[in-house]
Amino acid sequence: MRENQRKQSHQNRQWQVFLFLILNFRLFNCGQIRYSIPEEMNTGSPVGNFADDLGLELTRLRVGRARIVTEENIQYIDLKTDKGILVVNERIDREGLCGEISPCSFSLEIILENPLELHHVTIEILDVNDHTPTFQKKEIKLEISESAAIGSRFLLGSAEDPDVGVNALQNYILYPTENFILKQHSRPDGVKYAEMVLQKPLDREEHPHLSLTLTAVDGGNPQRSGTVIIDVTVLDANDNAPVFNQTAYKATVMENAPKGTHITTVNATDADSGSNGLILYSFANLKGNIAEMFYLDVNTGAISVAGEIDFEKTKKCEISIEAKDQGGLGDSSKVIVEVIDVNDNSPVINIMSFSSSIPEDSPIGTTIAILNAKDLDSGENGRVSCAISQNSDFIMKSSLLNYYTLVTDARLDRESLSEYQITITATDSGSPRLSSAKTLSLKVSDVNDNAPVFDKSFYSTSVMENNSPGLSIFTVSATDSDWNQNARVSYMMEETNIRGAPVSAYISINSETGVLYAVRSFDYEDIKSIRIQVKAQDGGSPPLHSNATVNIVIQDQNDNAPQVLYPVQTGGSLVAEMVPRSADVGYLVTKVVAVDVDSGQNAWLSYKLLKTTERGLFDVGLQNGEIRTVRQVSDKDPVKQKLTVVVEDNGHPSRSATVSVNVVVADSFPEVLSEFTDFTHDVDYNDNLTFYLVLALAVVSFLFISSLIIMISVKIYRWRKSRLYYQANLPVIPYYPPQYADAGGTGTLQHMYNYEVCMTTDSRRSDCKFVRPSSQSVLMVGIGAQENTESTQMKNVLDDPSSSNKMRYTIAEELKRGSFVGNIAQDLGLEVTRMREGRARIVTGEGIQYVELKTDKGILVVNERVDREKDQNDNAPQVLYPVQTGGSLVAEMVPRSADVGYLVTKVVAVDVDSGQNAWLSYKLLKTTERGLFDVGLQNGEIRTVRQVSDKDPVKQKLTVVVEDNGHPSRSATVSVNVVVADSFPEVLSEFTDFTQDVDYKMAKGSVIGNVAADLGIDIKRLKSGRARVVTGDNTRYVDLVTDKGTLVVNERIDRELLCSEIATCSFSFEIILENPIELYRVTIEILDVNDHAPAFPKDEVNIEISEVAVHGVRFRLDSALDPDVGVNTIQSYSLRPTDNFVLKQETRPDGNKYIEMMLQSPVDREKQEELSLILTATDGGHPQRSGVMKINIKVLDVNDNPPVFNQKVYRASVPENSRKGTLVTKDQNDNAPQVLYPVQTGGSLVAEMVPRSADVGYLVTKVVAVDVDSGQNAWLSYKLLKTTERGLFDVGLQNGEIRTVRQVSDKDPVKQKLTVVVEDNGHPSRSATVSVNVVVADSFPEVLSEFSDITPRGNNDYLTGVQDL
Repeated sequence: MRENQRKQSHQNRQWQVFLFLILNFRLFNCGQIRYSIPEEMNTGSPVGNFADDLGLELTRLRVGRARIVTEENIQYIDLKTDKGILVVNERIDREGLCGEISPCSFSLEIILENPLELHHVTIEILDVNDHTPTFQKKEIKLEISESAAIGSRFLLGSAEDPDVGVNALQNYILYPTENFILKQHSRPDGVKYAEMVLQKPLDREEHPHLSLTLTAVDGGNPQRSGTVIIDVTVLDANDNAPVFNQTAYKATVMENAPKGTHITTVNATDADSGSNGLILYSFANLKGNIAEMFYLDVNTGAISVAGEIDFEKTKKCEISIEAKDQGGLGDSSKVIVEVIDVNDNSPVINIMSFSSSIPEDSPIGTTIAILNAKDLDSGENGRVSCAISQNSDFIMKSSLLNYYTLVTDARLDRESLSEYQITITATDSGSPRLSSAKTLSLKVSDVNDNAPVFDKSFYSTSVMENNSPGLSIFTVSATDSDWNQNARVSYMMEETNIRGAPVSAYISINSETGVLYAVRSFDYEDIKSIRIQVKAQDGGSPPLHSNATVNIVIQDQNDNAPQVLYPVQTGGSLVAEMVPRSADVGYLVTKVVAVDVDSGQNAWLSYKLLKTTERGLFDVGLQNGEIRTVRQVSDKDPVKQKLTVVVEDNGHPSRSATVSVNVVVADSFPEVLSEFTDFTHDVDYNDNLTFYLVLALAVVSFLFISSLIIMISVKIYRWRKSRLYYQANLPVIPYYPPQYADAGGTGTLQHMYNYEVCMTTDSRRSDCKFVRPSSQSVLMVGIGAQENTESTQMKNVLDDPSSSNKMRYTIAEELKRGSFVGNIAQDLGLEVTRMREGRARIVTGEGIQYVELKTDKGILVVNERVDREKDQNDNAPQVLYPVQTGGSLVAEMVPRSADVGYLVTKVVAVDVDSGQNAWLSYKLLKTTERGLFDVGLQNGEIRTVRQVSDKDPVKQKLTVVVEDNGHPSRSATVSVNVVVADSFPEVLSEFTDFTQDVDYKMAKGSVIGNVAADLGIDIKRLKSGRARVVTGDNTRYVDLVTDKGTLVVNERIDRELLCSEIATCSFSFEIILENPIELYRVTIEILDVNDHAPAFPKDEVNIEISEVAVHGVRFRLDSALDPDVGVNTIQSYSLRPTDNFVLKQETRPDGNKYIEMMLQSPVDREKQEELSLILTATDGGHPQRSGVMKINIKVLDVNDNPPVFNQKVYRASVPENSRKGTLVTKDQNDNAPQVLYPVQTGGSLVAEMVPRSADVGYLVTKVVAVDVDSGQNAWLSYKLLKTTERGLFDVGLQNGEIRTVRQVSDKDPVKQKLTVVVEDNGHPSRSATVSVNVVVADSFPEVLSEFSDITPRGNNDYLTGVQDL
């Protein structure tokens, strides 16, 4: 600036001198001379001989007082008048004098007087290379990203050299030039500046700092140069992915390790720095519960225990670890954690078979139980030994690993010990040893080895005679030390005779209690004692017995009255004793003779005179029964005397008999003959007894005959009635069995609609009888169409099991409701009344009842519209051949000489659906030898596709899937066993090795295989041996049908839950038979079904990628998970779109696919800041399943674009003497304010609502505006330009808030329109206007009609918002 001012002042002085010379041209002479001298000459150095050059005398110089006149403050030149020369008076610095002006000169005037002369002298200062090029800074510091693209330019500025011309700055030199080259440029003003161009990529990891030397060289002599150090700091770019120091880490951890236990630490390094080198660790694709077991420190990579670690569940964990930097680059490794078993599980005893009872006569070595002792631990910790505690009668034997047999080791005696508590202890070999015990309660079942024993061999008892029949006489008891039936004693008597009659005629015995009963009443007088043999016999087989003698003594009882032997009585005494009138006192008239068959005192008799005709005449002897006179007979005594004598025994109670004795007091027989006719004999008859007996017999006979006649009548009636119902002559109509296949159409089975018509056979019974399908009455209703024919089955089930009437009707589809189908009553030969009484109705298994039965007419009519084409794919294909029973039962033989295309067999399948749902296709899912066989897609024919060779396995197994064309499709699989051989004997041994594959989607009850046939076990043996399936876990997937010998599915089998990722999934169980015990192990292999779609851990991932990421950089992506295995698991990944990235797949040794996304073309944030990609994982199952994940890529900005001026040259002016800070170039107010709110589209689309209750200062709305200018040009002010109601609203000058300035009144118009002007503070100012619609109302419906008038005419925009609604 100072040099410019100096230059300008010098020019001004030159103009002044020039004007002065013009004005005074006539006053003096003028001369002009020019000298050139180098700068920096010493003081006194000669410049030139002024006098000689102008032709002036030295005296003239002295006389004329020659002197130098200059306007400079500094007089660089002095005049030596004595010599007439010019010399340097002051050191001349060209750069200080002229700056950058070239050529550099200054002028001076030499004035002489008398006469006045003016001589103009110009001194040109020649530049001397006295300045070295210098840089403004001693050091230039640059920060350059290592991702900077080749060709990137970096301005270095310019060096300053005050010298000019050749001495000025000529060029720049950069050293070293390994990464950069130097480009030189000249500005319009001639200033040279340098820029550094990147020619080789930087690598911060190799050279984080670069030190360059920039040398500025001038052209002087000697040449001068200046240098500046360029310190280049290479900024890190995320161009290095983290790298693990190991591809796989191995670590061990004890099971049950406490939470927080350190396992290992993974380490990855990133050559980048800063945030790009910050590594975060994470688990990748964790499976199962690994995430719950381990914890990973995201910053340090330390892996520790987070949850319970159980060796028995997880023996080895392969954990995928990812290390990612902040730019999304990453690396992966895996940690193999082996769990060290700890003896934390006690052995588990599983009783496979146990006979809770054993016969006591079982031989030594009899098997009692089969048990399995397992320990979930491994190694020594899992080695189990079993022993019996405190029992010497049993021992443990082991024939298979971990299987033990409990057998007897001594003879058993139930009578000594009837029950054993056998404690089996299983102990492992760990440290410390763990054990578990299980107690078996074994009952010794009784064997009949002990005979009943009486406590006595002879018993004696007595019984009173005249006992009632059935009287309990005596109880014998025998004990049997056996048990149950063997100890059940039955009593019986040995067959003997008593007085010619069997003993059973006298005595009976209760076979269970041993109580002896009297069969009849005993008479002591008949039999005095009975001796019997009682046998006690047990219930064993063979039975055992023992005998005892029982002597029964009959005790006498006073059960006989005395019997009068004399006088003999026949209705009265037929004998009359004659007593002469001369008989003396004591005359023996007669003697009553009586006997008593009883014995003892019961037979002692006494006689008493009970009644006499003449008292005091006779008496009877008390002991002897002699009747004697006790006084003298007199004449007065009557001739006929009747004495009643009672004979009484001495029993208790006593019994007696009376006898009448006729006595005639006379001296001769004729005298008393007439008296005999007066003796009467009384006889009592019961003549009515016979009558009553005959009458009762007649009544009973009548009732029996009547009942018999009624029963026969009822039977005949029912028989005739049933014959009426069942003997109907039905028409013979062709019957097509269910699932009949037409020859035409699609060639597949047709869909069936099944109905059942139920009638009761007896009105007294209201239930329906359902019979087996072989005895159904089927009514076929066919629905006619143009191509195919579908059928509807209805079952008319009557009570007669032999009825088998089948009918078929044909109707057109789309018939209206109520349309006639057929007269079923007439066709079936049924009366309409019968259908009503039998409550005939249609029963169908379908959700829609297409046909209705009119019982009042006996006809079938359409109930619902029938659409033949509406078939749902609800039936899977059914394989007819090969016949499957848990696997193929047919082995197809292929000779080794078979040519290409040899027909092996044909898979025949049908689908009961119709249309495309029944179109079947066949595919070969799995083969033993790939490339040998193929199956026809449409016909199911299995053929060879190449020549059979000797290397091909003899046994081949093909799995064919049959799939229909429905949506969703359904399929069925069939296994075909193929034998490659030329003769049957060659492969006979191979058939036993065909295993049974189970599709784990098989329904419950599905047959797996015939285990009886495969093991060669008779079905009777399965039943008698109580064959059963024994498994070690709680889930019983398979059940044994003993009556068929087949294994069936009992529980749904989920292969993924059972085996997880294990390719060959199988489980084993044992089949146990008893008597004798047999153990068979069966292994079931579970085939995978593609029932899982691949799934990514996240639905969406975000990745940040620098825009300068180099080609080939890879980004690790999470793999998808598919629990299926084999071909059903993930087979491939695809990425779309692929404009910038391609997908790289790598299969690891463990079979998992490792996927990376690789950059193939650069990304440019300036063109596209975000990218969206779709990653798809697809499995190889059928039907194929897939899963997707969205990848969001954010392109990070890198300083790859230099600033660009919008003009190459700017021109500006500034007044002189401007103050510091005055802008040379300033903003012009060239932008008007822009209103952001309210939004304007031909008018305000927003109507602000102000309630009439609004107070003063109520905020109506706020006008928001901006101005893109700067400074005071952007200062905005708001003014209310126009209003509907003046004085109601105002707007804030600075904030644009519209508020009420007074209370709203009812007189104020509902619709208000305000015009607000927004003005900036520029010169000249610019403005914008906005219209604000205001509605004065309390509710929206009140102003609804006003809205159509708010917007300008022709504007069809609707009101989009109303405040406070």
